[in-house]
Amino acid sequence: MGQRTPLYDLHLALGAKMVDFGGWDMPLHYGSQVEEHHQVRADCGVFDVSHMTVFDLDGVDATAYLQYLMANDAGQLDEIGKAHCSPMLNEQGKVIDDLVVYRTDAGYRLVASAPTRDRVLGWFQQRGSGFEVRVTPCPQLAILAIQGPHAREKVAELLSSSRAALVRRLHPFEGVADGEWFIARTGYTGEDGLEIMLPGSQAPGFFYDLVGAGIAPSGLGARDTLRLEAGMNLYGQDIDEAHTPLTSNLDTCIAWEPASRDFLGRSGLLAEIERGVQEKLVGLVLEERGVLRARQVVRVAGIGEGEITSGSFSPTLSKSIALARLPIATGERAEVEIRGKWYPVRVVKPTFVRHGKILI
Repeated sequence: MGQRTPLYDLHLALGAKMVDFGGWDMPLHYGSQVEEHHQVRADCGVFDVSHMTVFDLDGVDATAYLQYLMANDAGQLDEIGKAHCSPMLNEQGKVIDDLVVYRTDAGYRLVASAPTRDRVLGWFQQRGSGFEVRVTPCPQLAILAIQGPHAREKVAELLSSSRAALVRRLHPFEGVADGEWFIARTGYTGEDGLEIMLPGSQAPGFFYDLVGAGIAPSGLGARDTLRLEAGMNLYGQDIDEAHTPLTSNLDTCIAWEPASRDFLGRSGLLAEIERGVQEKLVGLVLEERGVLRARQVVRVAGIGEGEITSGSFSPTLSKSIALARLPIATGERAEVEIRGKWYPVRVVKPTFVRHGKILI
């Protein structure tokens, strides 16, 4: 038996197929993964993502601490509510995790991937020497992600007038506390929507209200195909401690200025740039029948080989798509080995669908 979120019993009652995900018993789907995917793209769905890790960080050195520990610059979050993504790196510039960082009235709130919970907490503890800062895990919180073009309006109709007004005025990548709730306009699907952190004891009731209002319960299967279509990385597949942000399509999440900010991993990244970045994370589209899967070999004629990091059938495109780490000189065409045969693939920018629009 794995770890369970506060909504475990409700998932069973709704008929979810449960699977192990990083040591957690989580819903894969509630009947049809493809229908849940389309529901989010066309309307909205709700995901239980309480397996994610929330940390609160405060203290007089909180900003300086994050400016040292994270590749993005927390000093740029100069107003309460602002948020950004930031890789956490080791000394060599390799990715420990890619976190969302929110500015709060007390300091900062950070959300990490489920598989990196212990690693990230340990990194905070090991690197806190010399800083007056406190890092507090928040296991008492559940997280519900309500995603899709109609998500904010449908959620607002279920909330108090003050929370409804907050939901309607939030800007993208902004999160604000309202009592025990923290409401953010962020997500992992490529659609508009919300991520709401709330006490675990309140989560089942709110989830039930959302489903009762016609917001489809959605599982990890649809979440994975949605994030893949949006070109978003999954830790342990597309990003890990074997690769840097420069080879993981995360270079835009690095704040190089001011040059005097010597964040952890900066020297490793500069050394990689000096040597010449050898790989890049790209998108692949299989024009023929077949399914692209992680770890399949990709070859680029006259250049070299790489491999798929994430792959799946795309319900929106009705084609198989993938993210792949390939040689930096890769152009527009490559080949993938599937069951001993080579199939041509088109190489594209690693964002296939955003806000319901096909981009390739």
